[in-house]
Amino acid sequence: MATLHGEGFRPVTYLFMTGLLLFTLILCLCVGSVMIPLADTFDVLWSALKGNPSGTQAHQSILLHVRMPRVLCVGLSGAALSLGGAAMQGLLRNPLAEGSTLGVSSGASLGAVLAIALGLSIPGIPLVGTAAMAVLFAFMSLMLILSLSLVLDKSLSTNTLILVGVVFSMFVSSIINIVIALFSKKLHSITFWTMGSLAGSSYADAAMLAVALLLSGLVLFPLAEELNAFAVGEQNAQHVGVSVKRVKLITMISVCVLVGVCVAVGGTIGFVGLVVPHIVRLIFGPNHKRLLPGAAFLGAVFLLLSDLAARTLFRPAELPIGVVTSLVGAVVFVSILFRSRKAAQS
Repeated sequence: MATLHGEGFRPVTYLFMTGLLLFTLILCLCVGSVMIPLADTFDVLWSALKGNPSGTQAHQSILLHVRMPRVLCVGLSGAALSLGGAAMQGLLRNPLAEGSTLGVSSGASLGAVLAIALGLSIPGIPLVGTAAMAVLFAFMSLMLILSLSLVLDKSLSTNTLILVGVVFSMFVSSIINIVIALFSKKLHSITFWTMGSLAGSSYADAAMLAVALLLSGLVLFPLAEELNAFAVGEQNAQHVGVSVKRVKLITMISVCVLVGVCVAVGGTIGFVGLVVPHIVRLIFGPNHKRLLPGAAFLGAVFLLLSDLAARTLFRPAELPIGVVTSLVGAVVFVSILFRSRKAAQS
């Protein structure tokens, strides 16, 4: 029995990905319905860091109060969703597994919608109540989906997981529609979560995403070798000393935290956790020592570019970011499905 061993990225690779991410961040800050020159962008950011803001009032307002918090939230959400998708795919040995295809995002959305409709919050920090409900419902949804899939198919095949996830998502969608009908006064707020958008994000949202990503990353990155062992089956992983139940539980809780917080901040943004890990796997291989950090870096870049497209393609009108990621994700999803079928038949 062999597992996927090997070292992580070399420092030069981390340096390249960091440079790519910084370039994308600056691009997203400069480009929008109002174009801001690169020199003015650096001037505003540098003076803000020194505590003595300079530049035109309009540029300060756009960069510091609108684009910067949004760009931070978009990048962190992309990294979180991609990291969660890569971990879930490794755990289930399924390249089609991620929050939206398994229905976990739908469950998290239901939790967030219920929190909004019922006004569940903690005084002074209202979003925490929404995030807690989203994380709780994400975990409950995952447990239910996996339990139903195991009852139908002990091997947890791709088709069974997808079928159960689709059915569960439809069921949750019906419940959300019922909640909308009963709480029509909250229609605008609820619609925000179901479409997926990071417009109006704040620095507080970015801080919550950063904490969730940091804590989950500290948990998931050390599990890279264990996730590599899962590639050859749970039984074989157990034979080489992996505590299968512990790794599964820790990974699932971490993924649910990532998905839940992302849904609480930006609504349902589908397919990010499916598309990016698949691309990273093609570039860097299946070793999770490279796959997990690669997914986090490129997930941030992918969602930043998707948000940039959502903001600029039809300006001054703006598309929900979930629409852009779903269009890209649907194409990749179909290609993965066809590739999986061909591999199974050969």
